[in-house]
Amino acid sequence: MNTVKDLLLIMIGSSLMSNVVLSQFLGLCPFLGVSKKVNTAAGMGSAVIFVITLSSFVTGLIYNYILTPLNIEYLQTIVFILVIAALVQFVEMFLKKKVPSLYKALGVYLPLITTNCAVLGIALTNVQKDYNILYGVVNGFATAVGFTIAIVLLAGIREKIEDNDFLPAMKGMPIVLVAAGLMAIAFCGFGSLSF
Repeated sequence: MNTVKDLLLIMIGSSLMSNVVLSQFLGLCPFLGVSKKVNTAAGMGSAVIFVITLSSFVTGLIYNYILTPLNIEYLQTIVFILVIAALVQFVEMFLKKKVPSLYKALGVYLPLITTNCAVLGIALTNVQKDYNILYGVVNGFATAVGFTIAIVLLAGIREKIEDNDFLPAMKGMPIVLVAAGLMAIAFCGFGSLSF
């Protein structure tokens, strides 16, 4: 029963309280670049959920059953990057064949998932926190859901404020950064919750 409580705490903590974008500031490039339309943001979020969840599983297996027994844990970063690159390549090929409209909408940001520091950050966090494979996968999934929540919310805000009148100096990215900052402040409120 304690495991279920721990998993629930990891889910809530990773997705809301320690939101990868709004409190750890990882993954800002796709967060700001792909958040112009809700549909595109949701597509990017889905791709990130798939990549982070699967990479958490695969990197957990590799770390626990190959790197640790062979005493070559120092290779974790290189190995994790290779695993993430392979998974992103798989997602890119799938979207290109099955959902070409989303593939075109994501553009250059899809291959950037490979270099998205959030993806590598979660794989390394799972190792640092000594999570087993189940906890690591739940942490990865919850973190990716938190990323998706943040990017879809920002996209919704950007769609609503797109036609508003602002000072010329505030149009475009400056007002987006203000909105993202206000979102980060709002998400800090989740940190005061107690369970």
